[in-house]
Amino acid sequence: MDTPGSQSSLHRANLERVLRAVRMAGSLTQAEIARTTGLSAATVSNIVRELKEVGTVVVTPTSSGGRRARSVSLSADAGIVVGVDFGHSHLRVAVGNLAHRVLAEESEPIDTDASADQGFGRAETLVARLLEQTGFRTDKVIGVGLGVPGPIDGETGALGSTAILPGWTGIAPGRELSSRLGMPVYVDNDANLGALGELVWGAGRGLSDLAYIKVASGVGAGLVISGQIYRGPGGTAGEIGHITLDESGPVCRCGNRGCLETFVGSRHVLNLLASSHGSDLTLSRVVQLAQRGDLGCRRVLADVGRQIGTGVANLCNLLNPRRVILGGDLAEAGDLVLDPIRESVARYAIPSAARQLSVVPGTLGGRAEVLGALALVMSEMGDSGALPATEGRDSQRSVAVVPSGR
Repeated sequence: MDTPGSQSSLHRANLERVLRAVRMAGSLTQAEIARTTGLSAATVSNIVRELKEVGTVVVTPTSSGGRRARSVSLSADAGIVVGVDFGHSHLRVAVGNLAHRVLAEESEPIDTDASADQGFGRAETLVARLLEQTGFRTDKVIGVGLGVPGPIDGETGALGSTAILPGWTGIAPGRELSSRLGMPVYVDNDANLGALGELVWGAGRGLSDLAYIKVASGVGAGLVISGQIYRGPGGTAGEIGHITLDESGPVCRCGNRGCLETFVGSRHVLNLLASSHGSDLTLSRVVQLAQRGDLGCRRVLADVGRQIGTGVANLCNLLNPRRVILGGDLAEAGDLVLDPIRESVARYAIPSAARQLSVVPGTLGGRAEVLGALALVMSEMGDSGALPATEGRDSQRSVAVVPSGR
């Protein structure tokens, strides 16, 4: 048995450190691995050689800074991950490998009034179909990332109150899906997964501090601090939609008055335009009309942007993120909504925090959450998850896993 501080335990720790760095980046040169892990170039070279010999990583020629280099990524045989995202009106599933390649992806409409049993049944069917399509057996799946539109209780794993899937409140989605699939399931709310998706795959790459704001039926924020999702002890960090803007304002679903969500959520936006544009509008349609020059839609989006900017300014003053990424349908409006956000930030945020902040649209669109679900498995599966012949992996396949730090 390895003892702490022994050469064998130190070697294993270095192996895990290298694997984790490569897993989270998708691929790295050996020089980048050394910078990321703090290990010497010689140590990295020896570890990469060992992992290559057992088939855990593949090494391909590349260039870096005009010089020849070797790119290291996990091999296809290291295992695959599955992402499942339940949204306001969709179910999206993706299958990817540990080299950050999406192998298959599919989305289906879903009735928001459908029961949890129906929703999980459709997810189970879709996962099975994509695994068959990609030709992988279930024993190759390292884990499943699951995104849901509501806060997850850190102690029970149960879904908190949600206006998007009301029939799911109190259900532990991770345990339910794990029991159906017979695989480890890692669960988080959609805003956190959007943040993780943009951090690993999109507009947040290379950053260690950011906030991802998703505006849809509700409003939420995923917070990344020092490269990690911050959830808070109760799993409710980032509920930016419930910042009070007007204590005499409309009653929010949370029971308070004048929350940000009551001024920028899709229901409020569509109600403002119903008398002039009809009752069959969607938020996506409002954005399209605004881009075509519709003055009413442009005015509403500008007002929404200024209100969101007030919430973003509060985030800046508290957390001082480097970047705020706007996701959801509103992100498609571009500067029509981003400029008003920036104006509010400049007005209400501490000047030094505002100067350091960039406000940008997400680059992943509606895929941010399902890609974040894939990244969630990679970040939470454990540092030894991709080591060859890891003991105990099969014994954990029916256990639902809630992300650490909850």
